[in-house]
Amino acid sequence: MEKQKLEELRDRVPCAAVLEQAGFAIDVKESTVKALKYRRDAEIVIVIHGGRGWFDPLSDAKGDVFGLAEHLDGVTFVEALDRVAALVGIVARDPVWSRPAEKSGDRTSVTERWAERRRPWQGSMTWRYLRSERCLPVTIIRDAIRSDVLREGPYGSMWAAHVDDDGAVTGWEERGSDWRGFSTGGSKVLFRLGAKDALRLCVTEAAIDAMSLAAFEGLREGSLYLSTGGGWSPMTDAAVRRLAARRDAVLVAATDANSQGEIFADRLRDIADEAGCDWLRLTPPAEDWNDALKAREEEKKEGRARAGRRGLPHARRTRQG
Repeated sequence: MEKQKLEELRDRVPCAAVLEQAGFAIDVKESTVKALKYRRDAEIVIVIHGGRGWFDPLSDAKGDVFGLAEHLDGVTFVEALDRVAALVGIVARDPVWSRPAEKSGDRTSVTERWAERRRPWQGSMTWRYLRSERCLPVTIIRDAIRSDVLREGPYGSMWAAHVDDDGAVTGWEERGSDWRGFSTGGSKVLFRLGAKDALRLCVTEAAIDAMSLAAFEGLREGSLYLSTGGGWSPMTDAAVRRLAARRDAVLVAATDANSQGEIFADRLRDIADEAGCDWLRLTPPAEDWNDALKAREEEKKEGRARAGRRGLPHARRTRQG
C-alpha cells in the first residue's frame, strides 16, 4: 500500500474504533481531553494525539492505529492493516462530544487558538499552497477568506474551520504539503462554504474538496458546500440531519469516487430518506474533487501551450544569394 494511502487510512480510523471493536470501554472519570483511558478487565490503553496515538501504561507498548491492532490481536502488520481497513466508516463513540459537562476551558482553547492565527492573504504561504498545489481559483479562496473559514497554519499549511449550527468554531482540518490532520482537542462537525440558508447541500469528505467542487460549479447560487473532515462523528451526523430537515432541501452526496465515498453516499441517502428530502449522487471525474480540479488545470495549461506553439511563425531558411 502506498504511503499516502496508509496516511489516509491512519487518519480515518481512530484508535478508539479499534479499541471499541475489541471490547474496551472508556473510563470517563480518569480521562482528559488529551488522554482518554480505555479498559478491558485489567488491561489499560491510553489514547493520545487526538485519537491517532496510544500507549500501554503497564508496558512499553505504544504506537499508531496499526500498532494497536498488532498489539491487541498479536498479528502481523499486514494482518493489522486489513483489520484497520475493515473499520473505515465505523463511528467511534467520542467521550468529548458526549460528555455532558464539557470543560469550558478546552472549548475556549480551541476558540483562542483559532483566533490567534491570521487569515491568509494574497501571496502568503497558505495562499500559495492553495493556489499552486491545490489549484484553487482566486475567487474561491477569497470567498472562503471572506466567510472566515480559513487560517494560516504552521509552515504554509491551511486550517479550514469546522463550525456548529451557531457558527462557533469547534475545530479545523489541517492540510499542508507534508501534513494532514485535525486540530488537537477539536471536534469534527462540518466545514461550510456558501449560502447559510441554502437548500442544495453538497457533502464532501474534505474542505479542500468542498472548495474544489465550489470551483467547478462557480460557487452555485443556493448551494452550501460541506465537508465532514473524512470522518462521521455523532455531531456531524446530527448537523447533516438538521440541514436535511429544511423544507425542499436536496442532499447531494459529493463524496469521493471510491469504496469509502460510496459508504458515505449510502449513509447520506439514508438520512435523506428519513428526512423526506431529495437525494443526489455527484461523483468526481477523478478520485476526489481536488484531483479532478488539478487535472482540469493541467489540461488547460497543456491547451495553452499547444495554442502557443501553433501561433509561432514558421521558421524559414534564409535565401542564399
